[in-house]
Amino acid sequence: MDNTADLRVLLGSRHPLLFVEAQDEERFLRLLRDAAWDLDLPVWTWTTTQGLARDEKDAQYGTRDAARALEWIKYLDQAAVFVFADIHPHLTDAAVVRAVKDLGQTARVGQTVVLTAPNRTIPAELEGLALPWNLSPPGEDELRRLIHRTLDDLTERQLTVQMDDPDIDRLTAAVKGISLREAENLIQQAAFRDGSFTSDDVAQVRRAKAEMLSADGILELVESEVGTLDQVGGLNGLKDWLTVRRAAHIEGGLEAARGILLTGVPGCGKSFVAKTLARSWDLPLVLLDPSRLYRPYIGETEQRLQEALRSIDALAPAVLWIDEIEKGFASGGTSDSGVSQRLLGTFLRWMQERKPGVFLVATANDVSQLPPELLRKGRFDEIFFVDLPATDARRAIFHLHLAKRDLSVSEHELERLVRDTDGYSGAEIEAAIVGALYRAFGAERSPTGADIAAEIVATVPLSVSRTEDVVALRAWASDRAVAA
Repeated sequence: MDNTADLRVLLGSRHPLLFVEAQDEERFLRLLRDAAWDLDLPVWTWTTTQGLARDEKDAQYGTRDAARALEWIKYLDQAAVFVFADIHPHLTDAAVVRAVKDLGQTARVGQTVVLTAPNRTIPAELEGLALPWNLSPPGEDELRRLIHRTLDDLTERQLTVQMDDPDIDRLTAAVKGISLREAENLIQQAAFRDGSFTSDDVAQVRRAKAEMLSADGILELVESEVGTLDQVGGLNGLKDWLTVRRAAHIEGGLEAARGILLTGVPGCGKSFVAKTLARSWDLPLVLLDPSRLYRPYIGETEQRLQEALRSIDALAPAVLWIDEIEKGFASGGTSDSGVSQRLLGTFLRWMQERKPGVFLVATANDVSQLPPELLRKGRFDEIFFVDLPATDARRAIFHLHLAKRDLSVSEHELERLVRDTDGYSGAEIEAAIVGALYRAFGAERSPTGADIAAEIVATVPLSVSRTEDVVALRAWASDRAVAA
């Protein structure tokens, strides 16, 4: 059911009090008036600057005060819809809350009071009386009408517009999940940047949307220059799995993959996989840092997670990366008044109910800290264990990092370096190459294979310094995860 039809049902059922979370007030009022028009109901709108007015006419004298406007409605013997826009600051006033409650309990038949706010914070006194309702993002048909209208407007203003039907489809997907006004602004910004709007601007619109939705700091749009999955050293099992899922995602006919959990030895490429995956699939990569969610006030942390998840859904299709997920959704949580448990519950519910389009890549170094609810079958499509790189993988890692820095060593030296780094992680191999660059720079000469070998000898790998931890990780993964 679309927004207008849903509102028509609510008004027709004569529910006396609605609490609406609406970021796009202009669009909500237009949809509400359409629904009310179908039921032959007048719409009164109250704002703190204008007061209470019917159908956008002059306001009633003396109704700019919320309590007086609510009192005025009590004496109006008429079926109607009364919208109180952005009333949330006034709901800290006990007299206003009481007046709203009285109206909700004694409203005349056909009268509906609608309270709007940018977020859902219903006073305790109105719980159970006020029916909460959210304005859903615009659907594809609504977005297409906006896009055609905006592109026609750009053409009339002498800007170059070159878009065919497939381009319109891509643009519709790119602006999905945001308000009509925001979508229009992003299209116009892209057009006025160079005086034209073509298929090349669709990617710019998608990036601008991601930046806009991550502006609160919880989400971060990761612009990475890393290569594709083909350039990841080793991890052939994981790469093959992702290649098959990508093909199914593009060609359709199968249910889209939902996500993976990568656990294993630190420094072995878990985060690198997330970056290269997004680039290989040509999708935006969005990082969710759970530590940014926490706030001191009751309920604020949970609300920030809900807002972040709504933004993620709006960004679809996208890759969501949660690095070191155990730091945000660890077991326990009794020492923080249950905030961690509520966060976990909200996140698990989103994982279970979300629509396809967001591919989740979560990484964990200490999987033992994760609650069993997060690890049960069905939360992730698969759990992969990323172990220390084997011989072929280390050789590929050396090729990758040497080429990245325009360095070369002989085949004989390369094989010796590969052999000497048995038990080293990919990050430790890269660190040895970087150390060799500094070693050669200090000696004012070009780096050699001997410099890299010297750095390797000077490095104590994690597999030695934390042998017990690595053994424990491998023991856990032996029957709980798939080798990457």
